[in-house]
Amino acid sequence: MRDGSGEPLPGIRRSSRLLFNMANIITGIRILCSIALLFFPVFSPAFYTLYIIAGISDMIDGTVARKTGTVSEFGSKLDTVADLVLVIICLLKLIPVLHIPTWLMIWIIVIAVIKGINLISGYIMQKHLIVLHTVMNKVTGILLFALPMTITFIDLKFSGAFVSVVATFAAIQEWHYIRTE
Repeated sequence: MRDGSGEPLPGIRRSSRLLFNMANIITGIRILCSIALLFFPVFSPAFYTLYIIAGISDMIDGTVARKTGTVSEFGSKLDTVADLVLVIICLLKLIPVLHIPTWLMIWIIVIAVIKGINLISGYIMQKHLIVLHTVMNKVTGILLFALPMTITFIDLKFSGAFVSVVATFAAIQEWHYIRTE
């Protein structure tokens, strides 16, 4: 609805702004939940609740942006920042309480190096950061998300190896895509 000047009525404008920002608000919730994780013991009910809310927000923010036609470069970058905040805080909380075998730690570092090379080479080739949302990267993300919830009943050397196999394939696939597309 518009007034006589052709401008949207105030209520409609506010609703449009809320709709436009809904995906970014959901992403912001992930950042807040991630930061809140710092204040709760690992594997406590509060930790898992915040962790699951952060994970759900990661799954739905992009869908909301696409469904509402509010996909933006800012939203994409905010999503990447929110992912990094969640990952870094989870690593800070989980690494001290986990007994990660040396071979698995080396494997994780190799994956991180490949991902770093992908970022650098993508930037050199395209003159901007390239973050590919491939199916394998999404599968890796889902497995990484599930990992802290399985630690109490699946030995980390098995679950970590499985996730690392998938993550290695995803990183190599990403490397291939950056160089061929």
